[in-house]
Amino acid sequence: MLDLNDMVYFAEVAERGGFAAAGRALGIPKSRLSRRVAELEAQLGVQLLQRSTRSLSLTPAGELYLRHCAAMRDAAQAAGEAVAQVQTEPRGTIRISCPVTLAHSSLGPLLPVFMSRYPAVRVEMMVINRPVDPVEEGVDIALRVRPQIENSATLVAKNFGVSRGVLVASADLVRRKGPIEKPEDLARLDTVAMSASGDGRQSWHLEGPDGATYVHHHSPRYVADDLATLVFAVVGGTGASVLPDYMCLPDIRSGKLVALLPGWGPPPGICHAMFPARRALVPAVRKLIDFLAENLDGAEPHQVVT
Repeated sequence: MLDLNDMVYFAEVAERGGFAAAGRALGIPKSRLSRRVAELEAQLGVQLLQRSTRSLSLTPAGELYLRHCAAMRDAAQAAGEAVAQVQTEPRGTIRISCPVTLAHSSLGPLLPVFMSRYPAVRVEMMVINRPVDPVEEGVDIALRVRPQIENSATLVAKNFGVSRGVLVASADLVRRKGPIEKPEDLARLDTVAMSASGDGRQSWHLEGPDGATYVHHHSPRYVADDLATLVFAVVGGTGASVLPDYMCLPDIRSGKLVALLPGWGPPPGICHAMFPARRALVPAVRKLIDFLAENLDGAEPHQVVT
C-alpha cells in the first residue's frame, strides 16, 4: 500500500517547484524528499517529475496524480480542523447567501436566535436574488427556493420542505368584482406581479385538483421586482397575485387577504440549502444547517426548537 505521506511530499514538491523549497516548507532534508518521491514513482511504475539540472516539471501522469494528491492533503487538513473544532464550541465565520424575501420573512428572525445560542459564531449574509455559486464565491451555505434541487457533483443539498404559492386578493377587491369560483373568473381581476414581458403580459401556470392545469394570461396593473412590495399592493386592493404561502398566511388569517380558488396554485418551490461537502464538516456550519432543518417548515419559520 502507498504511504500517504509520500503523496503529500510529491504535492508539495510539485506545487513549490522544487525539492529545496518543499523541504524548507516541510522541515525535511532535500535528499530525503528526493528519495521518497523516487520510491513513489517506482511503486506507481510511472515517472511523475521531469528532472533537469535547472528545472523541474510535471509529466502528464504527474499532472493527473497531483490533482488527487492535493485533494487528499486538503481533505486531511479539513478533517483535522473539524476534529479540533468539535472539541470546543462552534466558532468562526459562516458565509450565507439568501434570496431577499426568504431573508426578510424567515432567515432574518431565525439567525439572531442561532447566534445567541452560539456566541463565538460570526455570520456574513449576502441578501441577493441572483444565483450564487458557493464554490466560486466562497459561500458556505446558499439558500434557495426553486421548483427542483440542482443535481451537482460538487455540492450537497439539504431539503427544508416545500413552499407553495397562493392565489390571493384583498377581501374588498373580491366583494367589488364578485366571487372567484373557477380559474376563468380570474379574468375579472386586476393583477400585480414581479415581472412582465416586453408587451406587458404575464402568465400564471396553475395546477389544480386531479391533475388539472390552467394558464392565466394577464397584463399586470402593477409590476415590482420585490415580493414584500407586492404584498402591500395586494392588501391595498390594487390587484390579485400569486404569493408564497409564508408571506401571505398571516394576512389570510387576519382577514386582510382572501385565498382564491383553494386547491389551485403554481408548482411548489423547494426551500433548500446547497453547500460544499467539505464545509459541512466545520461544526459551526453543520450546526446552522441542522438549526435551519429544525426550525424551517418549507420557507416559513415556526416556533424555535430549544
